[in-house]
Amino acid sequence: MNENFEKTVLAATGARDLFRIETIQTLWSGYGEIVRYGLVDTPWKSVVVKHVKMPQGISHPRGWNTDLSHLRKVKSYEVETAWYTSWSSTCGSKCRVPHCLEVDSAEDEVLMVLEDLDAAGFDKRRTRTDWTAFESCLTWLAHFHCTFLGKTPDTLWETGTYWHLETRPDELERLDDSKLRQSAGKIDQLLKDSPFQTIVHGDAKLANFCFNSDNSAVAAIDFQYVGGGCGMKDLAYFAGSCFDEIQCERYEKKILDAYFKHFRQAADELNQSVDLVELEEDWRRLYPVAWTDFHRFLKGWSPGHWKINSYSERIEREVLSSL
Repeated sequence: MNENFEKTVLAATGARDLFRIETIQTLWSGYGEIVRYGLVDTPWKSVVVKHVKMPQGISHPRGWNTDLSHLRKVKSYEVETAWYTSWSSTCGSKCRVPHCLEVDSAEDEVLMVLEDLDAAGFDKRRTRTDWTAFESCLTWLAHFHCTFLGKTPDTLWETGTYWHLETRPDELERLDDSKLRQSAGKIDQLLKDSPFQTIVHGDAKLANFCFNSDNSAVAAIDFQYVGGGCGMKDLAYFAGSCFDEIQCERYEKKILDAYFKHFRQAADELNQSVDLVELEEDWRRLYPVAWTDFHRFLKGWSPGHWKINSYSERIEREVLSSL
């Protein structure tokens, strides 16, 4: 981290000095790192710093080293800084996100100084989930979608999620499923035509949720692909990140019932004036469409991926037959 960025962290926190505690993770394809820093002489004992630095030589673990891929990543960091500076403060306690202390940039580098969620009590991470933890994430998603219902995603992605069709022409071209490839535009349009548009997280997988000690509450991180869309895109993607094909089949109704229970509670708490019956009917209809939309991306991006399973294939067949 350059000297000016160190000064940014110190000024944002009021600390006299800082020290590096650990690298939390490196960013995808060598675009920087996320680091936890300890602080001296300030109420903030630690902060998490997301330091984005555009690489000289672009690399990608699956070989997608194209100009389009690079531009998509650059745009994603622009969106994330916009999220933290202009949008994140709207989130309440039931869709908790890290507080942003400062954003700074210089040439090809960006720095985001964020609250350390571990220090705030969200210090648990999960690679597997039980229903209690899963439903805590559903609560987060429902309150998030309800909070931003009807909002225009100015400064964010016009269409949220990292897999949306307009930014993935290479994967679509490689897709070996001709019927799905031909129907991709219709599927995308069905989701866009929902009268109940909101802001979606865009990468709502289990790894992007931080849990408290008893899994009763969560906070979410990683807002590079936040933008407009139907809330079912987040829900379908999240369920697919947690469960295998048998569980996805078994829990489908339970997932939807729980999500809409929490959405109704959120609407009541937030005084949202929306026809909840109509919204639920519309979004339940679009859940398999959203599932198929991600399935389309996955089959073009990584044809051997474990999420391409019998449940996803059945959902695809049913959606395509309904078009």
